[in-house]
Amino acid sequence: MIVVELRKLFRRPRTWVTIAVLNLLPIIVAVLLVLTDLAPRPGQGPAFLSAVLTNGALFPLAALAIVLPLFLPIAVAVIAGDSVAGEAQAGTLRYLIARPVGRTRLLVAKLLAVLVFVLVTVVVVAVVGYLVGVTLFEAEPAAGTSVSGTTLTVQELLVRTGYAVGYVTVSMCGVAAFALCFSTFTDSPLAAALGALAVLVASSLLFTLDAASPIAPYLPTRYWLAFVDFFRDPILWRDIVRGLALQGVYVVVLLGVAWANFTTKDVTS
Repeated sequence: MIVVELRKLFRRPRTWVTIAVLNLLPIIVAVLLVLTDLAPRPGQGPAFLSAVLTNGALFPLAALAIVLPLFLPIAVAVIAGDSVAGEAQAGTLRYLIARPVGRTRLLVAKLLAVLVFVLVTVVVVAVVGYLVGVTLFEAEPAAGTSVSGTTLTVQELLVRTGYAVGYVTVSMCGVAAFALCFSTFTDSPLAAALGALAVLVASSLLFTLDAASPIAPYLPTRYWLAFVDFFRDPILWRDIVRGLALQGVYVVVLLGVAWANFTTKDVTS
């Protein structure tokens, strides 16, 4: 069942179009940086963007920082929102659950397919970012790569980049959980995706308000950019651990709600 869902997902042209479009913005930013030789000053703009002019090996991290606030969550929400609601809209959901696979097994297969999409998308963004970075900029992996101003070896840079990719993937699992949960409540993939995005937009807006500071540590977008702490010397684990724990809570709770609803609802489409 899981293999079937993965084949369905990755054989759809729109899956690869989504990934391609997602990579378009970092490429455009890189080209503009090369043409103008102007980057944001340190501390301004997306993380690591000011450092890529002297070290193209850091562009994968800048690419992740560029797509993370908006475009990556949109891509994940669209795919996850379509997972169950898309089947209902197409009228194929009742035929799927009529087969001897069980609703729980079907939901798990949908979930794993979405998680694989998240991982593939984040890895593709990082790989394309690296290729673009080393092609358009000078690549000196051991020169001034630490946010703290210290140097990192090639091995340290690769390991910490891997950590960052994993952290961003886990952060997007929270987005997928929201969209998948909403997808079990509606027959409209668009409604499920918009519901997840509405939660994330509200979270981002509340995070900027002083009045919302008591709930700020619990907002789903609060620790998204904590992957930058992997590149401090030493690594600052506080926000990273909090971010992983927070996303874990959201994923468990939302998937529990999705399972409870999907296994008990009447499916007529």
